[in-house]
Amino acid sequence: MDVHAVSSASRPAVPFRDATRHITGVLAPLERRTLLWLAVRIPRGVHSDHLTLLALAAMIGVGAAFWISSAHPLALTAVPALLAVNWFGDSLDGTLARVRKQSRPRYGFYVDHVVDLIGTAALFGGMALSAHMTPIVALLLLAVYVLLAAESFLAAYSLGTFTLSYFKIGPTELRILLALGALAMWRHPTTMIAGREYWLFDVAGVIAAAGMTATFLFAAAKNTRALALAEPRPHASGDATK
Repeated sequence: MDVHAVSSASRPAVPFRDATRHITGVLAPLERRTLLWLAVRIPRGVHSDHLTLLALAAMIGVGAAFWISSAHPLALTAVPALLAVNWFGDSLDGTLARVRKQSRPRYGFYVDHVVDLIGTAALFGGMALSAHMTPIVALLLLAVYVLLAAESFLAAYSLGTFTLSYFKIGPTELRILLALGALAMWRHPTTMIAGREYWLFDVAGVIAAAGMTATFLFAAAKNTRALALAEPRPHASGDATK
């Protein structure tokens, strides 16, 4: 018999401590009330996994709409509706589980954010395949998004705080900006800067990538300082003079 297996099995399980969600977006107070109102009215046959899959399907649809817009620009008008469906599924799944007292913190955190990463890859992939954004800009956006997401996941583990919004801008506000951008691109796909014509989403993408990079650096510096204060460097063994 494996002694290590017996020892491990007899050891009491360490309770899982869910990270505190930190959401300070402009629309966060209204969003919380709306989600609670919706959660108590969702049919009992619908559960949180259904909503998570709905959110994923909607975000893949957003990416497809951008891709199709190369040949059919009218497809961009579907982006706001698909983003609304994505918000419904992605924001409501956790609230529904909590209202029904069916929360699975580890499962929910893992699956929700794996699905978010897949959906985001589909979104930027659709943009890269469209004729309205340079692929390198879409790839840059995806890389910076993954960098910022990874920092949030590391902070959730190290500090017990999962930050979903920065500088009053969170996922809901970003969806609104993306919806408005899609409609603007449908009407005016290019813009003039210093006498040169650029794709509107190339300009917006570079600005967004710069903003996310600055946010990553700010969050990394802030969290590193917090961890350094929480865990000061210990004195060297046997050195009582420092």
